[in-house]
Amino acid sequence: MPDEESISRESTSSSHSINHREKDDQPDGHRPALHETLSNVSQNNKNRPRPQSASSSSLNRPLSRALSRRETVLSRIRSRPDVQFTHPLAHIKTTEDEIVTFDGPDDPYHPLNWPTHKKVLTTALYGLVTMTATWASSSYSAGTKLVAKEFHVGSQVAVLGTTLFLCGFGVGPLLWAPLSEVYGRRTAVMVPMFISIAFSFGTATAKDLQTIMLTRFFGAFFASAPVTNTGGVLGDLYTPAHRGIAMAGYAMAVVGGPALGPIVSAAMAEQPSLGWRWTEYLTGILQAFILLIAVIFIDESYPPKLLVYKARRLRHESGNWALHAKFEEWDVSVKELCKKFLLRPVQLLLTPICFLVALYASFCYGILYMQLGAIPIIFGEIRGWNPLVSTLPFSCIFLGAIFGCAANVYNQLLYNKAYHAAGNRAVPEKRLPPMMFGSILFSGGQFMLGWTGGRRDIHWIVPCIGLVLLGTGFFTIFQAALNYLVDTFQAYAASAIAANTFLRSCFAAAFPLVVGPLFHNIGVGPGSSITGGFAALLIPVPFFFYKYGKRIRAGSKWSKASVYD
Repeated sequence: MPDEESISRESTSSSHSINHREKDDQPDGHRPALHETLSNVSQNNKNRPRPQSASSSSLNRPLSRALSRRETVLSRIRSRPDVQFTHPLAHIKTTEDEIVTFDGPDDPYHPLNWPTHKKVLTTALYGLVTMTATWASSSYSAGTKLVAKEFHVGSQVAVLGTTLFLCGFGVGPLLWAPLSEVYGRRTAVMVPMFISIAFSFGTATAKDLQTIMLTRFFGAFFASAPVTNTGGVLGDLYTPAHRGIAMAGYAMAVVGGPALGPIVSAAMAEQPSLGWRWTEYLTGILQAFILLIAVIFIDESYPPKLLVYKARRLRHESGNWALHAKFEEWDVSVKELCKKFLLRPVQLLLTPICFLVALYASFCYGILYMQLGAIPIIFGEIRGWNPLVSTLPFSCIFLGAIFGCAANVYNQLLYNKAYHAAGNRAVPEKRLPPMMFGSILFSGGQFMLGWTGGRRDIHWIVPCIGLVLLGTGFFTIFQAALNYLVDTFQAYAASAIAANTFLRSCFAAAFPLVVGPLFHNIGVGPGSSITGGFAALLIPVPFFFYKYGKRIRAGSKWSKASVYD
């Protein structure tokens, strides 16, 4: 069986170059019988060369039709007799004339050729759905103390509601990523998100602490679907020359969740008539509203799935039931999916590029969620601001993300020149300049925040500037790292992203638990110096790969496909 990643990648980037030539122009009354058609086509194809697109080898390779293990086990349980199915035409192989593909590179049905307004709308809606998922990860933090008070537990125990949510974010992609390549992007996002909404309301109505913890974990497990699969949607819609800009715009929505969620939730929790439960009610209402709009306006964008729809319609309209998409020949194998989304991410993490870049991006992601506890300590406990006002500095992180977004968009314009100069091929190292710039800002922002935020005699604007620098550095590092991994591991991009997603969720889950004891025991300045020091140690990573990345890629079997002469 061919690799599912190859099917997804090549069908996304190049299956639109295959022409489907319809040969049956006769009226219904003059069409030959199906078995005659198949026999004639089979005989004719023995004596003539088959048209083949060089960029569509994955779609043209035969796919195995072996009996799945699930069917075998169920057959035994049900005592089903071992029947060998036969048919007079079973020995005749499918020819390319029955394979439904896109009608040339300009086929409007292919997502790459969708109108710009449809691409923008699809990107925006997926971004908003993802924003509501990340919003849920941070909105709970505003009511942590109220949860601890109501259920008579310590604040560290109440923080587990955030930690378990982020753990669910790390586990969920292991399921939703492969399902998106079996059932399409839309189904693999909308259905899990609907279930996540139910868990959001379950948290709001919880009668005990263990219910909160369970609903938070499973709410994140299902909410991770849009976080995981939206990157694949952008790959369906945009070429590498435009994907960076789309990714930056989408990431703004992602960062907006954890940056703005605590502010709105603090306003809810501060009201005695509402309390912490309404932070979860509001989250569920927001998720339901955005999801309803998305269900109405979002169309499926996974090219192999779109070809299945096209083939189904052609079968009914033409009466030629032999027409089908190549994707329909794929018999889903649990073994292959596990290899792709469980084993291969681990294998990629053992390579120097994936390990160091994913580690850096994950560390930045953990620092972002660390601020859920750090900002209330700095501006609430030390400076004495009320619970609502003390969450307003979260907007500084969002402001920094806007600056980081502008830097990434500008770098995309520079990247396009190198991309076209290389013959429309990815140039991974050209993704790194924003990361090189942001690594210095990210480390410096943490030192500024820690050593000025912990002193009341220093004006509050100074630590806020530190948060802006931190937000700018985070955005440039995180986005450049994702783009670099995708360009480097082109044939295994999904596995590289899965490795990064799992690693970053581990960091994000740990940091909210650490920040309280760290700042309370050794102080804000020394505590920030520890994380800022680690960030400083990671500064050389983008500079090193910018200089030696091509040589390292050439020596690895996973990334040598991205090296060109």
